[in-house]
Amino acid sequence: MSRTEISAPIARYYLFQATDSVGFIWPVFTLFLLWKDLTFAQIGTLGAVSALLVVVLEVPTGYVADRLGRRNALAIGMAAMTLSIAGFVVADSFLSFLVLYAVWSVSLAFQSGTADAWLYETLRAKDDEGTEADFTRIRGRGGSVHQWVSAVTMIGGGFLYAIEPTYPFLASAALNGAGVAVVLTMPKNAQFDGTSETNVADSPGVLETLSMLRRLFAGPSFRVFVPLVALFFALVNVADTYIQPITVDVLNDASPVSTLAGSLPEEAALGFLYAGFAVLAAITSYHAETVRSLVGLRTALLTVPVVTAATVLAPAVVPVLAIPVFFGMKGARALYEPLVNQYLNDRSASVGRATVLSAASMGYALVRVPLKPLAGFVADLTSPITLLALLGGGFLAFALPLVALRSPIPETACSSEERPPLQDAPVDGQQSGRD
Repeated sequence: MSRTEISAPIARYYLFQATDSVGFIWPVFTLFLLWKDLTFAQIGTLGAVSALLVVVLEVPTGYVADRLGRRNALAIGMAAMTLSIAGFVVADSFLSFLVLYAVWSVSLAFQSGTADAWLYETLRAKDDEGTEADFTRIRGRGGSVHQWVSAVTMIGGGFLYAIEPTYPFLASAALNGAGVAVVLTMPKNAQFDGTSETNVADSPGVLETLSMLRRLFAGPSFRVFVPLVALFFALVNVADTYIQPITVDVLNDASPVSTLAGSLPEEAALGFLYAGFAVLAAITSYHAETVRSLVGLRTALLTVPVVTAATVLAPAVVPVLAIPVFFGMKGARALYEPLVNQYLNDRSASVGRATVLSAASMGYALVRVPLKPLAGFVADLTSPITLLALLGGGFLAFALPLVALRSPIPETACSSEERPPLQDAPVDGQQSGRD
């Protein structure tokens, strides 16, 4: 596929990325739950239940996606998200929010990695030779589209919330509902439309799938790499929880900035901050392929998490550095995700690709589930900034020995010269894997 060509399927993929944004609600989400008279303990419980449900549902929904079709699975996920977000407008009890969180968990599980599996197979069907570079480039640019739309909607969501707290949720439900229609216009992958020699009838059964996952994740390309990625994503996810309280403290200590922010409603000021995060993430995601080309996939995969974790230590010494560190953290996550997904996709067979990526996502969630409540306990005992330093230091204590003594990524794992052509190779840890 030409670098300048945007085919109809890819244009629809970009449009899907735009409609998948929850920017309208994200900067004010916790404020909305408090407005609905939920306590912090109840909000924490909802988050824990959601994370556990995602863990339980990841592999089953990936398996369903490989049987039902990636496009159909995406449509189910988008519909569930739309239903959940619309439900927040009328929910008025902890139990009703628990049900809505469960529906949203179904959405997250169905969408997790399914779009990446769909994109990789779509590109592969068009041009086997260019799959690697095209996937990283298009996946990165799709992420950029998502972030730019999020930036605009985050600002709008802050102002909408200042008018009426339910308005951002109505706007988000409308945007995500349009995404269902967009997904249904995307073409099916070849194995689901009957045009490929490999089709859904050839998909492995449950026992075969479990055996395949065991062999793959025990192989040299995955057994250390996936835990490393899981810890990095957990670091960013947990740190994200404390952006608002840390930022408020920093701004309160910087009177000129605080005065400027004070001219806006608090919700609108948060919208602008999160929009800034989204803009940076859009830029870094857009240039993921450039980074891969300049330094190589292996170097980028090893360097980005280590450097990011090191910067997280800085606010413990100079608190005012917290805001630029948060920007760097958001940008690093947006850059890292398409690189990780390329690595996993390159090592997955077509038939089980969504299942493998779901299994990886389940691994990521398994790390987050215990880390989130533990981090909250530590933050209560110390402070959010101290917690950041402990998160960064803990990651470095795990990652640096691995990088120095036993690389999470084998030397040949990212070498296009030494890897066989992209094909449905046996799953042996060399050429086979969704997020």
